[in-house]
Amino acid sequence: MKRGVTYIILFVYITLLSACGVYSFTGASVSPEVKTVSIDYFPNKAPLIQATLSQTFTDALKDKFISEANLDLMPDNGDLQLSGTIIGYSTKPIAIKGNETAALNRLTITIKVKFINTVDETQNFESSFSRFEDYDSSRDLASVEDVLIGLINEQIVIDIFNRAIINW
Repeated sequence: MKRGVTYIILFVYITLLSACGVYSFTGASVSPEVKTVSIDYFPNKAPLIQATLSQTFTDALKDKFISEANLDLMPDNGDLQLSGTIIGYSTKPIAIKGNETAALNRLTITIKVKFINTVDETQNFESSFSRFEDYDSSRDLASVEDVLIGLINEQIVIDIFNRAIINW
């Protein structure tokens, strides 16, 4: 009997927390007035262009905001608006071994983001986000590129989401 009462109280508590519209289990604190988000396509303006990076990044960012902030995606004029440009995509050797060759290479992606919150303009920002992944220098970039891009995109998307929604 006590177990059933405990479950009911827990269910009611969770329901009340999620119904308030400000708290979610992802840590996202979206104001109840914010209902929509618009995310522009992020063109690749980096000196080195990777053909699918713009689309995969833009899609990952949209997925994050839709799934974790429970916002409706609008083509433009959302309550929250994200736009920007991929400004860096580079690979360079790191961890030089004794024979002057690299043990590892590093792929780095940098994205410039403009965030507008039409409900609370104090949350607006323009910032660059950069992340990297290392890979063994014996591997050709083309053979690991898709995996590395996925990992880096995920990290940058989390950084942008945290800055925009969680204010972290």
